[in-house]
Amino acid sequence: MPRLPRFFAPGLPQHVIQRGNNRAPIFAEGADRPFFKACLAHAARRHGASIHAYVLMTNHVHLVATPADAASLPRTLQCVGRVYVQYFNRTYRRTGTLWEGRYRAAVVDSDDYLLACMRYVELNPVRAGLVAHPGDFAWSSFAANAHGSDDALLTPHPVYARLAAAPGQRCERYRSLFGDALPESTLHAIRDATQHAWALGDADFRARIDALGRRSCRAKSGRRPRPDTPA
Repeated sequence: MPRLPRFFAPGLPQHVIQRGNNRAPIFAEGADRPFFKACLAHAARRHGASIHAYVLMTNHVHLVATPADAASLPRTLQCVGRVYVQYFNRTYRRTGTLWEGRYRAAVVDSDDYLLACMRYVELNPVRAGLVAHPGDFAWSSFAANAHGSDDALLTPHPVYARLAAAPGQRCERYRSLFGDALPESTLHAIRDATQHAWALGDADFRARIDALGRRSCRAKSGRRPRPDTPA
């Protein structure tokens, strides 16, 4: 099934994945992730992408971000890719593409799925067996969202900000969300939506996306009946 084109809806965050070509590493040495993060922060500010959560894995990157307009995310990632790939190729004396292809993204219902999606992103190193706790992985947004550490890359989403008025209490409530594992149904929904560029949300949210002229989920199988055939 061909993947749907990328979709923009005003005010709605997106879960984004960018993978290395053939799942090869995109970060090799200690300087790579800081340079990538600096490139991403600069590009996001320049092109209007507010980043709420991220993780920089060895061979892929996850982001939860709200674009200001339809061009924000494409231009942000294009800008990062151009600068970072030049740096990576020059540093490691290689040529050719670094990325698997175009990035994958799913529009997210902020009311029901945003915090789950942020947890999904920050728990990636735990699911991969790299660390026992998300706080043990240095290259994610967990330290900022859960403990209030400074992170110039991040812009708090209103849903996150509404957890509590006081920053300390907000972090405490966010940390409490990690007491329970994400349900398998939620993991599947996040993966499925991002893989196929569908909408991540409930039936009402998907109906809203459909009303904007964009198919929000898997198309129904089977041929459509002919006009002269009873439905």
